[in-house]
Amino acid sequence: MRADFSKHKADEGDLRSPQWTTPSAITEAKYLAEVTRSLDKVNRFSDQHTKWYLRTLRFLREVVGEASDAYKLFWCLGWRHTGRIIVPAFDAPIHIENLNQRAYANDLATARGILQDVALQLEKAGVGKVYHGKNTGPESSGLITVLNLAQTRLRKAVHARPEHEKDVQDIFETLLVATDLEYSREVERIEYSSKAYIPDFSFAKLDLVVEFKLCKEAEREKKIIAEINDDIRAYQTKYGNLLFVVYDLGFIRDVEKFVRPFEEKSLILVCVVKH
Repeated sequence: MRADFSKHKADEGDLRSPQWTTPSAITEAKYLAEVTRSLDKVNRFSDQHTKWYLRTLRFLREVVGEASDAYKLFWCLGWRHTGRIIVPAFDAPIHIENLNQRAYANDLATARGILQDVALQLEKAGVGKVYHGKNTGPESSGLITVLNLAQTRLRKAVHARPEHEKDVQDIFETLLVATDLEYSREVERIEYSSKAYIPDFSFAKLDLVVEFKLCKEAEREKKIIAEINDDIRAYQTKYGNLLFVVYDLGFIRDVEKFVRPFEEKSLILVCVVKH
């Protein structure tokens, strides 16, 4: 299936102009998000994917700015598999390309979540209030640093198959130590509905909680979804930004389906890291 840009009323002249109105920006964000659903039917870096990518990059640069979390997270998407792999020699190129295509589909899902959140922020605040230029404060860069650790560096740092969530948490903390970010680990208690919740990592200055889940058996997938929904209700009573990192040992087959229930929830990101 081809992504048909001709059906959208915005033309190339619109994309070159920074004069966005709130209604036109909301329309564009929702349209670009919807296009991702057809792009997973074509190859990564195809003409359709490339045109959509450049159009989205320009849109985010002009509407939310290069210092925004949305722009930085989109810029960091790699559209290919990362981490070590073992493949049979006789069909290695095919196997590697399949992994790259799967990673491409996962990044499309992340991009869709980014654009949907931009649309929500535009509906709440309008064009002028969501823009963050290059001289924005350190909170934005701190958030993107944490996201990068989870999405691009965590898997490379895991050398042995983890048996417990604590194993993954320890590795993530080792990565955190190399940054200048201030954080607490399993220190804070958040009381909600007669139950105490203890975030794995909390970043007071970033208004952020990072929670880890380990999926090491097929039955765990549905339980993790329920746990995340439960954690969201508790953590949102105090924190505005929530990141859930699900380290999967090979049991989550459809990552897009897994993260879909959380896509439209503002300031919530679910990141599935494949072992």
